[in-house]
Amino acid sequence: MDAIYQDIPRIYTAIAEWLACVSYCFVLKRKVNNKRFTLYSILALVIQSAFLVLTKNLPVVFWLPCMLIAVVLMYVYMYIICDVTVNVIGYYCARAFLLAEFAASLEWQLACYFLAKTPSKIVQVIIFITVYGLVFVWAHYMEVSITRGVNQLEINTHELWAAIIIAAAIFAFSNLSFILQNTPFSSEVAADIFYIRTLVDIAGIMILYVYQSRICELLAEKELRNIHAMLKAQYDKYRNYQNSFDLINMKYHDLKHQIAGLRAEMSEEERKEWIDTLEQELEAYSPELQTGNSVLDTLIAGKMLNCRANNIKITCVADGNILDFMHVADICTIFGNALDNAIENVSLIDDPEKRLIHIAISPKKNFILIQINNYCESRLTIKNGYPVTTKSDKGNHGFGLKSIRYTVEKYHGTLNFDINDKWFELKILIPQ
Repeated sequence: MDAIYQDIPRIYTAIAEWLACVSYCFVLKRKVNNKRFTLYSILALVIQSAFLVLTKNLPVVFWLPCMLIAVVLMYVYMYIICDVTVNVIGYYCARAFLLAEFAASLEWQLACYFLAKTPSKIVQVIIFITVYGLVFVWAHYMEVSITRGVNQLEINTHELWAAIIIAAAIFAFSNLSFILQNTPFSSEVAADIFYIRTLVDIAGIMILYVYQSRICELLAEKELRNIHAMLKAQYDKYRNYQNSFDLINMKYHDLKHQIAGLRAEMSEEERKEWIDTLEQELEAYSPELQTGNSVLDTLIAGKMLNCRANNIKITCVADGNILDFMHVADICTIFGNALDNAIENVSLIDDPEKRLIHIAISPKKNFILIQINNYCESRLTIKNGYPVTTKSDKGNHGFGLKSIRYTVEKYHGTLNFDINDKWFELKILIPQ
């Protein structure tokens, strides 16, 4: 290799690897606050740089083990920062390594080219800042655009190993000329070696981006299937409630008339007491809420059976007539899922007096305001527009809220969550 095209300085490679990790850490959910994130990032940069610089003069046989250790350091840094699974961290670590290789190769190729024209240090600094800035900002926004709409990325073992194999193959092929120069895929000319390395690295990055895009498409399809399954489940519940309550209402009215007839004919004190008791039991099945919307009345009545069993009190101030424009299935989705979540939450409260749920539906200027609030003693965090579940199986929860948002957005409405004075508040605004 001639005097102009020397190997990439180790410090440049270390900075590229560090920046690649940081750019992906901004995309992934982090488990540390901003102060710790900054501190750990600075520490990671120092360790990564020190390791690569100190191993610079080792024999070439140690080159590959040193690169593997550098990748392990990248993985450890991302593991400390990111609140995701080990598979996701490994997947992004492989992508970060390949991205760093491309950035370092492109920057040094341009630096060497301009070094032959001018020895100015300022030009070298400008090239370094410009290339690294453009590459890693581009990578960050590409990742944001690809993962938009995916609430939680899932990477299985096969996908992880596929990314690792692709990254390893691209790395080996791009650096082939440094080891074997007499092959159909390598070169003995220093400038050509840099061209090959840069082009192969960018090709590998694009392959992984296409692969990532396909993973996100599959996750989006899975999420959409789950949402539609949730929509159907709530509608099926409503139909079951409707059939049950039609039968209960028939029996209720029949028995009311029979009791009235018995009361008129029987006058014994004992019989009167028995009839009074029977009448009180029937009152438990009488319609308690009349909102003006039969679908909403049926849903609330169905939920009331579960609420009575768990000593949960539901209050409702609702003008159900303003929901008449909505499809039956959409009313079932919004109120069925919201009430299921509220009932599940308040059921965990030890004090029965605090097991409270309130429903409010009212017109507000040119909008319909829907509020479903429940008393909440647990501490909830809102992230990515949704409450963070405390359940261990996070991947299979939260589709109820997603189906609510999906339905609300069909009517060009908005959905918001808030915690206010130990009350969890679900607010929906739909234009009339």
